[in-house]
Amino acid sequence: MTLPENTKVALLGTGTMGRALGQGLIESSSIEASRLQGTIRHDARLASLRDRVDFEVGTDNVAAAKGANVVMICTKPVRVREVVAEISAGGALDHNPLIVSVAAGVRTAEIEAAAARECHVVRAMPNTPCLIGEGMTVICSGKHADDSHLDLAQKLFEPLGRVLRLDEDHMDTVTGLSGSGPAFVYVIIEALSEGGVMMGLPRQVATELASQTVKGAARMVLETGRHPASLKGDVLTPAGCTISALLAMEDGRLRSVLARGVQEAARTASQLGEQSSP
Repeated sequence: MTLPENTKVALLGTGTMGRALGQGLIESSSIEASRLQGTIRHDARLASLRDRVDFEVGTDNVAAAKGANVVMICTKPVRVREVVAEISAGGALDHNPLIVSVAAGVRTAEIEAAAARECHVVRAMPNTPCLIGEGMTVICSGKHADDSHLDLAQKLFEPLGRVLRLDEDHMDTVTGLSGSGPAFVYVIIEALSEGGVMMGLPRQVATELASQTVKGAARMVLETGRHPASLKGDVLTPAGCTISALLAMEDGRLRSVLARGVQEAARTASQLGEQSSP
């Protein structure tokens, strides 16, 4: 899938995720920088942000949304309803653009209510590796969005990595797993690297070894379609070093700690939606 040539995108809220999405779209040649308009809340941050992105950024949400056929809401969850109400009241939704929200915990029904009109809403949960084209994004549709709107949203995210469609009931768990997941993996890479440093490797070498190992293992799962437990078995040998290390990790409850981390992140994500309500 490719984006239609006339697609214009407004990124309302150009923080970490907004920057990753905008830069990822430009660097993947999915959209020209001139067809992408970002916004930021405070004038004081404009100059520094403009030095960090390749697209125009301003502070006027209404003006940005009026010029776009896709309006991406990338603000903090607590501001989503405020921003949607603002652009709706300002007439920026009169041309019926697709609204794509990447805010954790905010349901499509909340966005529709804030707009006070029938509007096409798609909820998405991308992650920061979208910046390098290795993201994971899950999308779902609101009450008034159909397959054509999901198709457009998918075209928006496909150049940035993998895209799945799920029911909205799964979105908080998606947030806890793939949305928060990169931070969990960075901790794992850091820990593996520090183990190498502890045993005498230079830090840069240890970090490269750990990072490539994680990348390669992930690709093995995705490209072979085999269960991770089956692939793990390929590495184990009787009385070997790997099984010895895995037993030590089990003593530290590594598996349950990671699973509980996803559970806790998902629980917090569901509360973010509640906090955004009036």
